[in-house]
Amino acid sequence: MPPSPPSSAPQPPPRRRRRALLLGAGLLALAALLIGAAGQWAAAREASFQADSIRRAMEVHVLGLRDSAGKYSYLPFTAALHPEVLAALAHPGDAAVKQRANLYIEEVNRQAGSDALYLIDPQGLTLAASNWATPQSFVGESYANRPYFIDARAGRSGLFYGVGQTTGEPGLFISAPVRSDAGAVIGVVTVKVSLRALQEAWTFVRDPILLTDARGIVFLSSVPAWMYQATRPLDAVQLERLRRDQQYGARASFPALPWKTQRGDGEPGYLVRTALGGKPRSFLAIDEPLPDLGWTLTVMVDHAEVTRARERTWMLGLLGAGVLLLGGLYWRLRERRFAEQRDARRELELRVRERTHELDEAHAFRKAMEDSLLVGMRARDLEGRITYVNPAFCEMTGYGADELLGKLPPYPYWHPDEVPRHWHHYDAMMSGQPALSGFESRLRHRDGREVITMVYTAPLIDADGGHAGWMSSVVDITEQKRAELRQRQNDEQLQHAQRLASLGEMASTLAHELNQPLMALSSFAGAAKAFAEQGNQALLASSLDETMAQARRSAEIVRRIRGFVRQRTAGTEDCAVAALAANALALLQGEMRQRQSRAEVRIPATLPPVRGDRVLLEQVLLNLLSNSLQAMQATPVERRVVELEAEVVEGRMEIRVLDRGTGIDDALAEQVFAPFFTTKPGGLGLGLNICRTIVEAHRGRLVFDHRPGGGTVFTLVLEIPSP
Repeated sequence: MPPSPPSSAPQPPPRRRRRALLLGAGLLALAALLIGAAGQWAAAREASFQADSIRRAMEVHVLGLRDSAGKYSYLPFTAALHPEVLAALAHPGDAAVKQRANLYIEEVNRQAGSDALYLIDPQGLTLAASNWATPQSFVGESYANRPYFIDARAGRSGLFYGVGQTTGEPGLFISAPVRSDAGAVIGVVTVKVSLRALQEAWTFVRDPILLTDARGIVFLSSVPAWMYQATRPLDAVQLERLRRDQQYGARASFPALPWKTQRGDGEPGYLVRTALGGKPRSFLAIDEPLPDLGWTLTVMVDHAEVTRARERTWMLGLLGAGVLLLGGLYWRLRERRFAEQRDARRELELRVRERTHELDEAHAFRKAMEDSLLVGMRARDLEGRITYVNPAFCEMTGYGADELLGKLPPYPYWHPDEVPRHWHHYDAMMSGQPALSGFESRLRHRDGREVITMVYTAPLIDADGGHAGWMSSVVDITEQKRAELRQRQNDEQLQHAQRLASLGEMASTLAHELNQPLMALSSFAGAAKAFAEQGNQALLASSLDETMAQARRSAEIVRRIRGFVRQRTAGTEDCAVAALAANALALLQGEMRQRQSRAEVRIPATLPPVRGDRVLLEQVLLNLLSNSLQAMQATPVERRVVELEAEVVEGRMEIRVLDRGTGIDDALAEQVFAPFFTTKPGGLGLGLNICRTIVEAHRGRLVFDHRPGGGTVFTLVLEIPSP
């Protein structure tokens, strides 16, 4: 009887097979969706980090721009008051007078270090200039078409960046009107400041930085090819204005920047695609408007890091999915093997041969996949003995598989300095509580170098569903840690630059705040000397007492401002408003006599006290009163009255300082409290900025308004402590 042919193994029904295929396809789709979402999250996170880095760098660049634009703003106002300048405008036909003006302006320009300083008559013709003896002298040139001349001729300060009509060199032009004794504008003084140093500094930055004017034209850039190109189209009116002003020389067209921009809702900046050095590049860009200068600063950073972050996340997700796929395949093969053991012996022998071949192929496939992984794989049994390592893990540690298999802890790749930590994670795993989110582990390679890894451990389940051990995925993150260290070092450098900028502002603040007490010291010391010569002992003692009081006041100002810079609480003292006003006015008695002014105080004695730092609040009143006295210099003597009044309004104390001065032009209203902005010749432009900072530290407000009939009203609003 011939042997019967072997029967086929039972096949699953078509419905079950379709269900399994649908389940597998659904799991694959879900895994792909999760991996894609993780990649997008990583890209958004990296973009947020880049935006933070841009903002930190932008703070440093903005400080540099404002310093370059502001440190020469005092020069035109100071020069406009000199007798030689006024004489040249009064006698434009006198060659000797104009020559003396030339020499004075030349010396002032040399001492200040600016590019050029020059005097223009009301018709726009240059009468004197610091470069009068050079071939490119401004003397005799007409600048009547330039906006900075037009602004100053109208009585305003001018700020204009453009290419010089005479030299062809770009620069920042700052102008101020020259006024007669009657207040009429009789000329204009202009200083030209070069931004070459800033341009040269930008050539060393890695990513592009650029400045655009109000029309969107690039006038300063670390990429020379972008100069004098526009971020948006210019209409005919704007082009005609540029041609008339000759802001950028004889240029008649401003082509669009070779950018393709992409903006997204809720993103920190926008994407710029362009070409640099013949290569396509993508940058994340953020704009910072500078309204006080009329410019916009744009800082960019390479967007390739965002793409790389997304790709790294996708790679890790695919590797994890591959590991899970291998685990599922292994489990499926074992299930099929146990199912076949229920068949007949003859069929079993045949199936064993067939399945053995299939298992060999699957094992070869699984091993090929595991050997190609960049993630290290390590399996341990329930006793902690290593039962499997892949080539990636052997490469991380420097030990071969034959040296690791069968090893119990401590393992040879444990770092000597981390042994307690390794034991901690090992004990947690053996107790069935491994770190589900993974943990960082420091290993020592066989050659002695350190390898930093992230370890993810999961239970290893056998075919019967029993716990057979632990499977760990080990990812080498050494390079990532080094990159994070470099990023921290870059952040520390930026913070150091910010601290240096704050140190410069604190030095200016101390110099300005100590000026008035030191002037009072000088006045009282001079009076003491005079009383000593006259033998008037009573007044001598009084002057010396005042001198000592001012010395203590100076020390107190230094101590309080230093504490304020350190961001400590301003003070906890109850201050009577009348006493604050009296102390401030006492320091201004000499100045009021000199300026032929007087003060009227309307402060009821029944007013409740305010709570704060007495010295700093007196300093605020002192600055406001002094500004009012100076503002009334051109006011008739009988109207030179500074008024000080206080009252409680809606539960808050309002202290008002009123004058009959020249008032504040509406065009300058937004710049009144800006640092380094001033309309006083020789002023630093810090007083009102400091006053507002002190008041805001007391949770108050400092505002100003026009006074009916002429003049200004400054209002100081402070909290009243609860009874």
